[in-house]
Amino acid sequence: MTKRIFSVAEVNELIPQLSGLMGRAMDRYGQARELERRLREERDRIRVSGGGLIDPRDWKARAERLDGLGIEVRAALQAIIELGGAIKDLDLGLVDFPGVIDGETVNLCWKHGEESVGFWHRLDEGFAQRRPLS
Repeated sequence: MTKRIFSVAEVNELIPQLSGLMGRAMDRYGQARELERRLREERDRIRVSGGGLIDPRDWKARAERLDGLGIEVRAALQAIIELGGAIKDLDLGLVDFPGVIDGETVNLCWKHGEESVGFWHRLDEGFAQRRPLS
């Protein structure tokens, strides 16, 4: 299967959809991390205290919510992949698309919150080495 090469204009056309998907993924990921942290703290508190009473229905509901958040994150990320993007960092909302600059295959680098693709980097580089498009 040949990888699709994107023009800057093609990636820019995807940004409204990409923004929504990445925003949802980042939000749900943040919620999941916070819920996981609270569940871990409660589990540790119970263990340290030698046991404790928990409401099994509440615990199950929170665990199911955590699973649901994970499903939502994976679905949003899969949709980005299906658009042709490669997710590079969920915390920052980084997505790369293969493109060509001066005859060289590169990554067109988009970060959540940017209104258009304004940067690129070589395939063996990352976000820290991104350069502005001319």
